[in-house]
Amino acid sequence: MTSMRKSAAAVGAVLVLTLLGACSTMKLEKPHLEVVNVQLVKSDLFQQQLRVRMRVDNPNDRELPVKGITYRLLLGGEEFANGESENNFTVPALGSTEFDVSMKANGANALLRLLGGGRKLDSLDYQLVGKVSLSSGMIRNIPFDQKGAINLK
Repeated sequence: MTSMRKSAAAVGAVLVLTLLGACSTMKLEKPHLEVVNVQLVKSDLFQQQLRVRMRVDNPNDRELPVKGITYRLLLGGEEFANGESENNFTVPALGSTEFDVSMKANGANALLRLLGGGRKLDSLDYQLVGKVSLSSGMIRNIPFDQKGAINLK
């Protein structure tokens, strides 16, 4: 009976280690997004419609079957635009791909709020917040929050 208990304990330990290993492989690193090109589709005083070409880099060792990307772009802490990807696409493991997003912006309103105090800006902080939705796999949503600054000089 003692050897049976030892065998059961060993099998249990192997199962626990296997499950822990599986859990660690389910963790995904956040993809990195970068704007490649911006086209003005339609514009008036209150709203601009843009088509933005973006590149997504996948730091993971598995492909990402992207169902969609939604995001908000903040400039100087003020919401400037929001949008979502137009089509499904797959980002190869440890690779990158480009895709288009439709964006709605209110540039005039955002600029009035940013420059309303008469201040001169040398740079403008931005924040891109959103989530990547995957069409398969254990993890279906990958949130992201990227910050940076745009030099205005």
